[in-house]
Amino acid sequence: MMMNRIMRRASRSKKLVLVFFLGILAAPAMAQSPVEIVQEAMDLLASGIEGRQEELAADKDALYTLIDDILLPRFARTSAAQSVLGRKHWSAASEEQRTRFIEAFYTSLVRKYANGALKFDEERIEILPFKGDLTKRAVTVKTLVTLDDGNTIAVDYVLVTRDDRWQMIDVKIEGIGYLKSFREQVDAEIRKDSLEAVIVRLEGEVEGAPAG
Repeated sequence: MMMNRIMRRASRSKKLVLVFFLGILAAPAMAQSPVEIVQEAMDLLASGIEGRQEELAADKDALYTLIDDILLPRFARTSAAQSVLGRKHWSAASEEQRTRFIEAFYTSLVRKYANGALKFDEERIEILPFKGDLTKRAVTVKTLVTLDDGNTIAVDYVLVTRDDRWQMIDVKIEGIGYLKSFREQVDAEIRKDSLEAVIVRLEGEVEGAPAG
């Protein structure tokens, strides 16, 4: 009986040690603040394209992979796709349509973003002091971007908490968010035709994009 008790304690201790180390491994991702998420994404993009502009411009697959590697872990793509469809269209969609829309929407977004990524200049971006409330489910990281003529524009990144970590969901330029723009476009298209037609169009755009 004494031996059984010792074995049970040893087994419990191993589980506690495992949980402890798993917690340490998970801690960096969970501890990152919204500002750190945005800053890290910018740093990765800057270092990823440095000295490779011509190479990536000629090899779109490599460019798309670079953008995807940076964006995917930091982007709430399911929530973003759900927001674009809106409650009515999301509820009416089948599980298959939801899955296809999420994938097609995200891939289309990556490829559209990639077109301008090679002109990214981190030195022109100033991340402003964070004034959000981290107890909220959504916060905004504000930045100022300096244009060629010296003027600045406001570019704000909206982040939400998903699975105990912050993820980007929207970008607003001078107060206009891409989610709202996409939602209006998609809603009009669905009302005119159908959700299936929207999905097929997005899938076709992705398949038809030049691979470099």
